[in-house]
Amino acid sequence: MPEKNLTKKELLTGLLTKVFFLTLGPFIAAFALEVFLVPNNIIDGGIVGISIILSYLTKINLGLLIFVINIPFFLLAFNKIGKKFVIQTFYAIAMLSLFLNIFATHQHPVTNDLLLSTVFGGIILGAGVGLVLKNQGSLDGTEIMSLVLSKKFGFSVGEWIMLFNVFIYGAAGLVFGWNKAMYAVLTYFIAYRVIDTVLEGLNSAKSIEIISDKAYEIGNELLDKLDIGVTYLKGIGAYSGTEKTIVYCVISRLELAKMKEIIKSIDPSAFISIVDVHEAYGGRTKGSSDKI
Repeated sequence: MPEKNLTKKELLTGLLTKVFFLTLGPFIAAFALEVFLVPNNIIDGGIVGISIILSYLTKINLGLLIFVINIPFFLLAFNKIGKKFVIQTFYAIAMLSLFLNIFATHQHPVTNDLLLSTVFGGIILGAGVGLVLKNQGSLDGTEIMSLVLSKKFGFSVGEWIMLFNVFIYGAAGLVFGWNKAMYAVLTYFIAYRVIDTVLEGLNSAKSIEIISDKAYEIGNELLDKLDIGVTYLKGIGAYSGTEKTIVYCVISRLELAKMKEIIKSIDPSAFISIVDVHEAYGGRTKGSSDKI
């Protein structure tokens, strides 16, 4: 019985955490739009960008436009992606519409400098959108459309999104001027990079492969000096045909210099391959259960 209560508590905690971030993300995104971007006629991509242009031309409420235009994509996602995603996306976009109206009634642009608005608007917008995506929601129906079209016609999701945005930024150029359209493209690029950072994390680890005739000696030294997990893999050299032992491990980037020093002290001719790892779970990675 206590185990069942604990499970319910964990489920409730997880749900409340998700709701919190699905509220915080739209709040941050709305702040970026109404305080930095919209007052300076700098658009975002996708449905938000279309809505900003239409709101400017028709004077219809921006939050209402974003919500209404996304409705067909809710229905599409319900059939293609699933009920849970639709509910979370519906909630996130409803929150975005609400917060846009709140900020719009107290609109005080931080700056009229286009470059500053672009950079800081893009960073803050990317952080908000990233939080929503990380919690399995979305603020943009074009992503849903792109996912469906990619399955049907073979192009990637990214290629479809890029195609949509070419037309959207083209329309922004006609309405707001090409100078503003170019700032909008820069905003999108900055936001895109920040979204990646939110989704993948700042503290990217490094995946290391070491090929050496002293593989076991190197592995033992790494275990001893860095307290990390080490795995030995077997390989065969294509040129020599001889069997090789490969040392594999994952370390933090702060430990990289020390690791290189250890390897070179044992075998200066060792081959080292280093690859970025944005997330690592389990095993003897730092902060894990240390059981690789």
